[in-house]
Amino acid sequence: MVVLYSFASQQKTMNTNLETNKEIVRRFNYEFVQGGDVNVFEEIVHPQFINRTVPPGAKGADKEGTLQFVQMMKQAFPDLKVEIHMQIAEGDLVTTYKTFHATHKGTFMGIEATNKMVSFRNIDIIRIKDEKAIEHWSVRDNMSLYQQLTQKV
Repeated sequence: MVVLYSFASQQKTMNTNLETNKEIVRRFNYEFVQGGDVNVFEEIVHPQFINRTVPPGAKGADKEGTLQFVQMMKQAFPDLKVEIHMQIAEGDLVTTYKTFHATHKGTFMGIEATNKMVSFRNIDIIRIKDEKAIEHWSVRDNMSLYQQLTQKV
């Protein structure tokens, strides 16, 4: 019996997996972070999720702490919109460069509501396991956000 190796077939499967991983991260951003759909969060975030770069104000690095932090952000910025500029997927990792746009309507980082429109950038790296987000790293532009919130007009 002769077995032929099909690089094209393997490449197609790998590309499909990468696109699936990117779609999971897009759903997290658009349907959960922007849309507030907790059911999507439960569907696509692994029970053993760990946030390696816990943001200020988060209650913990686990799945529950992440849920609480995003809900806190949605209270402070109820009209939060996510603009994904690019995504790069390799292996089980998806990197997303994005900008958040929102109006500051509630307390955030100890700052009372200012009703200011803000935009702040973020780069996330999410590791996917079994089609669920299991690990997270982030580089956030917290200084820009802080300056926008505290700048006198």
